[in-house]
Amino acid sequence: MASFKSFTACLGFMLLLGVLARSDDQISFGEKIDSSWHDAHATFYGDIHGGQTMMGACGYGDLFQQGYGLQTAALSTALFNNGRTCGACYELKCVNDPQWCKKDAGTIKITATNLCPPNFGGLNAWCNPPQQHFDLSMPMFLTIAQYRAGIVPVKYRRIFCSKEGGVRFDIHGNPYWMLVLVRNVGGSGEVTHVSIKGSRTGWIQMRRNWGQNWQTGAHLVGQSLSFLVTTSDSKRIYFDSVAGADWSFGQAYDGKINF
Repeated sequence: MASFKSFTACLGFMLLLGVLARSDDQISFGEKIDSSWHDAHATFYGDIHGGQTMMGACGYGDLFQQGYGLQTAALSTALFNNGRTCGACYELKCVNDPQWCKKDAGTIKITATNLCPPNFGGLNAWCNPPQQHFDLSMPMFLTIAQYRAGIVPVKYRRIFCSKEGGVRFDIHGNPYWMLVLVRNVGGSGEVTHVSIKGSRTGWIQMRRNWGQNWQTGAHLVGQSLSFLVTTSDSKRIYFDSVAGADWSFGQAYDGKINF
């Protein structure tokens, strides 16, 4: 009887995961990272210390505090995909421009943390659809190209993200509305689905607010919190009791494990 109950509980949990997955039209099961090389261009923004690259449209805030540093880029509209690509990692190399590409520079690896907004009314429309473009931090650009180049042709490909420590959950909001930033995500880096569970609730599907900020209107104050996170390569991790019942808004919590 005990084994039958265990089997039933396991089956129920698997069915729950299936319901959670099917209820979100942003999930793409079976989708894998395309690791082939593609053509694009790259520029830079900010200064040598990363000025103007902080904050950004993905919601990560201070990129040094969050562990992303200067190995970052703002993506053109076509690559940004309304924020769904936030957290994805790329490898780039400067190509086909011997005047401005640094010889034997090799490649750089960056994380998508911002949007390079389109410019429909003038020059420098590099980030307009359907352009594939990376606006790098200055240190990243200078690793592969000369400063005076301004813009260079590049080859890029998606790579798996390697992050130190566990996935982090930054909780903001108030008792009636919660906003959770999911960051430091390894693997594909792209979070496509987040569900939250209080110690006195079932699973609650969260909705993307912007970038990698996910929201719910559920009242969860005074309950320990668990998360179920899915990335674009169909991998899913259950983060059990990430925040204890005494959690508070404005704090970050370590999921301990990563993709």
